[in-house]
Amino acid sequence: MGKTIGYARVSTHEQNLDLQIDALKKEGCTKRNIYVDKASGAKADRPGLDACLAALKPGDVLLVWRLDRLGRSMSHLVKLVEQLLENKIGFRSICDGAIDTTTASGEFVFNIFSALAQFERRLIQERTKAGLDAARARGKRGGRKAIKANDPRVVTAKEMHKNKAISVQKICSTLNISRATFYRYLTIQD
Repeated sequence: MGKTIGYARVSTHEQNLDLQIDALKKEGCTKRNIYVDKASGAKADRPGLDACLAALKPGDVLLVWRLDRLGRSMSHLVKLVEQLLENKIGFRSICDGAIDTTTASGEFVFNIFSALAQFERRLIQERTKAGLDAARARGKRGGRKAIKANDPRVVTAKEMHKNKAISVQKICSTLNISRATFYRYLTIQD
């Protein structure tokens, strides 16, 4: 049997983690096996979560107070838990009692959540496609406007390229563009 490793998060530095930490300890986490973040759940950069995930080994269980403490969105949460399951790591949520992938019924409930997240992603894709189709039917074109040969960025790139003493790398870093953009600029004709 592996360890129970806890993760707690609050959105601001003014908020208190005590409630979550006490609940995690009550469920079997030791103080040194609890990782914390004081950051918005929407932020991708959460060092406490990164350290927590790195500490987990097959057979361990990740324990959170509530689902919303872990994932930025339903799809992010599902992706995280699926990664845990692939690595033979269990997941439990204290307040969301039915979410416990260490049991057959808990895994079933999680799979329902996963299907709902997939359904949500597909609906978003369908709505986006329908919106783009409707815009095209009204004569709207998406994407960036085509860059013209007289654009100052193109003119500058071509002038710098004529000077054989300046390397492509130097031109790209000076103009703050990628090599692909630079070569695309060279192909633009009047």
